[in-house]
Amino acid sequence: MGVVNGQRPSFFELISRLPPRVWLQAALGLIAFAVLAVLGFAIIAGFVAVAVVILLVYRLRAWLIALFAGRPMPPARTDRANVTDVTYEIVDRRDDHRGDNDRG
Repeated sequence: MGVVNGQRPSFFELISRLPPRVWLQAALGLIAFAVLAVLGFAIIAGFVAVAVVILLVYRLRAWLIALFAGRPMPPARTDRANVTDVTYEIVDRRDDHRGDNDRG
């Protein structure tokens, strides 16, 4: 593998000379890495889904207990926030020549 024609071989030349066993191990390692990454994301997503379901069941349980406990439900809001109409003007700075000394 040494010096060929006075030049060092490039990285791709060195890689191309690797035996098939190394290529097979690298391919299997890449596949295993991809599988572990997918499983890792699936496990994280599964934990999040279980947490959301537990939270929803807890809130549903609290709502059902309040519904059947005979306590009155809080009244619906009748006070709405006041909405005020606002007028505005768009000022186009390109037509504003107050700061230009050379135009006038």
